[in-house]
Amino acid sequence: MTSRVLVTGASIAGPTVAFWLDRAGFEVTVLERSPHLRLGGQNIDVRGSGREVLRRMGLDATLLANGTTEKGTRFVDHADATIAAFPAGDGSHDGPTAELEILRGEFARILVESAGPRTEYRYGDRVVGVTQDAAGVDVTFATGTADRFDLVLFADGIRSSSRELVFAGEAETTPVGLYTAYGVLPKGPSDDGWWRWYNAPGSRVANLRPDNLGTTRFSLSWVSADSGYEGASTERVITALRSTFADVGWEVPRILDSLGPDSELYVDYLAQVKAPRWSDGRIGMLGDAAWCATPLSGMGTTLSVTGAYVLAGELARASDHRAGFEAFEARMRPFVDQAQKLPPGVPRVAHPKTSVGVAAFRTALRLAGSKPVQAVSSKFLGPDAATLELPDYEFDNAG
Repeated sequence: MTSRVLVTGASIAGPTVAFWLDRAGFEVTVLERSPHLRLGGQNIDVRGSGREVLRRMGLDATLLANGTTEKGTRFVDHADATIAAFPAGDGSHDGPTAELEILRGEFARILVESAGPRTEYRYGDRVVGVTQDAAGVDVTFATGTADRFDLVLFADGIRSSSRELVFAGEAETTPVGLYTAYGVLPKGPSDDGWWRWYNAPGSRVANLRPDNLGTTRFSLSWVSADSGYEGASTERVITALRSTFADVGWEVPRILDSLGPDSELYVDYLAQVKAPRWSDGRIGMLGDAAWCATPLSGMGTTLSVTGAYVLAGELARASDHRAGFEAFEARMRPFVDQAQKLPPGVPRVAHPKTSVGVAAFRTALRLAGSKPVQAVSSKFLGPDAATLELPDYEFDNAG
């Protein structure tokens, strides 16, 4: 069986698959184009089968202890009065706020710190060339170096440049028509332990969420055509946000006033990735590079963690890499397809355009708030079932 594996991307899917491949006896190199581990980012959550994978890794308690402390989700009006409130889940049942809510950077840090003895992390480099033959894969890097591996796994995000070296033009990237800008605020007197969601006419939404680092995370979302803000200068993004949200009240002026050249600001035009295949010979892909479902699904991290476990397990027990990749795709494809089926009307259902639409949305929330959390979770989290039956792979005896 193969022994040396290159994994691109040190966010969630990459470190998780590296963890399990190491347990199976593989030698793993994780490559990250950033010069250091990226510790920024917003809240992410893990549900269902993803939580079970973390338990099998022995990390569930550590991740919970480093969570954001979010108590639940409150939908509010312009005066910050609560329209409807949904407490955090307890693991067996999750609403908009899952039991495990954690900052992306904190999650990545804990995953990297859990790396096994056969795993190496390399920073500040990226793959620029890939050539494979029957016995292995020759990889060239942006720094001018080269190496040979038995397998290569791309786990470096929705716009993976590595993926395009092998699967050029195959992955269909479909925008959902929603921009979201994410950033960090100093914690203010009105910030508590709840995620606060505010709707404004014009299909605009503002969110404030607690973290465990003494700050507050914000996001501003708006339905729009693609305007090229991804990759744009910070100055251009700030100008767009101030123009788009200029007349919005609540806490939005506070958010806009905080923006400056040094702001930790990230903007994303949400899109799904659908690829007809996830492997080519000795090269595979997983996570958002293979199947991004968008944050609107509520399933992105769960899919990444679950897919990493399944891929490592199938490669560990297969007779060769081809059989491993085939078994991985057969097991994961139905789960991914289900997660990518966003609820009808998303994202506009939660981003009403008119004042009448906002009022109707709030009425629906009040009704939903009078029922169990299940009544609203399916509207915001995509598939009702966030669980895939996980095989019991014999990692410690493989490789």
